[in-house]
Amino acid sequence: MPELSQDTERGRAVLPLGTAEVTGPSMVPTLCHGDLLVVQYGARIRPGDIVVLRHPFQQDLLVVKRAAERREGGWWVLGDNAFAGGDSTDYGTVPEELVLGKVRFRYRPPKAGQRSPVAVVRWALSAARPVFSDRSASRRFRAR
Repeated sequence: MPELSQDTERGRAVLPLGTAEVTGPSMVPTLCHGDLLVVQYGARIRPGDIVVLRHPFQQDLLVVKRAAERREGGWWVLGDNAFAGGDSTDYGTVPEELVLGKVRFRYRPPKAGQRSPVAVVRWALSAARPVFSDRSASRRFRAR
């Protein structure tokens, strides 16, 4: 199941911002395994936002998903990769108190063996990007 490293919670008491590392394929192509995230804890969540939350059945496990829509009892969250699973289609609505924060920024570290100048330029142009709500993806997920 796609999860975040447990380093996500460090620094949470001092600042409303923290970091997380993505492990797993559930958010491909938006987020990839190994991506580093900047998370704003306590941020207002809207449909389409990518969020960090505690797994409803295993609360020591942190996951990253897209908040598809608000429902009675919390948020319906989905992964961008429909084949990976591990979202609200498996465990239902996620209570509001388990949603920790919103992903604001992602950094994709360089891949091993990326040495050619073209590969380095490609990486530099796509490595660091803000993460915005994708409203069209949110509408597409509601149809599932």
